[in-house]
Amino acid sequence: MSSGVLDELVRIRATTPERVQEALTARRRRPLLSPTGTLFVVAADHPARGVISAGGDPVAMADREGLLDRLVLALSRPGVDGVMATPDIVDDLALLGALEGKVVFGSINRSGLNGAVFELDDRPTAYTPEAIDASCLDGGKLLLRVDDDDETMPATLVSCAQVVTEMARLRLPVMIEVFATTRRDGRVVTVEDPVALIRAIQIASALGATSAYSWLKLPVTTEMERVLRSSTLPTLLLGGDPTNADVVFEQWRQAMAYPQVFGLVAGRSLLYPRDGDVARAVDLAASIVSAAGDAASGRSR
Repeated sequence: MSSGVLDELVRIRATTPERVQEALTARRRRPLLSPTGTLFVVAADHPARGVISAGGDPVAMADREGLLDRLVLALSRPGVDGVMATPDIVDDLALLGALEGKVVFGSINRSGLNGAVFELDDRPTAYTPEAIDASCLDGGKLLLRVDDDDETMPATLVSCAQVVTEMARLRLPVMIEVFATTRRDGRVVTVEDPVALIRAIQIASALGATSAYSWLKLPVTTEMERVLRSSTLPTLLLGGDPTNADVVFEQWRQAMAYPQVFGLVAGRSLLYPRDGDVARAVDLAASIVSAAGDAASGRSR
């Protein structure tokens, strides 16, 4: 972005805030999937949950100009279909004109702050289904971390189910990011067990009055074929640890070969790569998704 853009965004927000909705309403939209039946989305909803570290910098994602600069660059690269973010970031990108011809998913439940005692109490605090529709976005995203020992789980399940039902009523897709979790030394950690993830997928798949518009957003794990066969919902892969990029990219490449997987939703591993080359990281991920789409072009999606 050019110098002074951050100041201009602040000025617009202070003097003509109606321009945010105008930009969202006027933006050029496109079908959800690419012509080859894939979807590659850059994720940027981490800061709203208090996750602001990246690339060894404890506050990297809190630099809004730096984050927007990386997002604008990522969205300009060939093969990138869109972005998933909270309203503050989506609004900035809309004002910058970076969402033209892109798919935009609004992130919904960000109340489970990273490291908090209430981390698994993931109620909606960002977009609502109605706001996603009114903002002319293309879908929404939920986070569901399943922990049988957490007392907030019933409230989280109810709120997620309500969102799924309402998104379906509006005929908007909702991706449900699913983890099996537990607490160790007071911290929420992911259970690295495919059976636990399969169980969590069953719970997520049944949320809401209909699953017609539900998608899954899943981590790459062992026994991936078995995991994917546990549901008929279309699946997107989520990003991994940016400090182990080579391993993550190879995991994506292998998992994209399964017919249930339609694409990728990744954030920090692409926006804050260890070598600092955002364009290279994004292009490599895009090539993985594109290759999978080409390979799948002969089968019915």
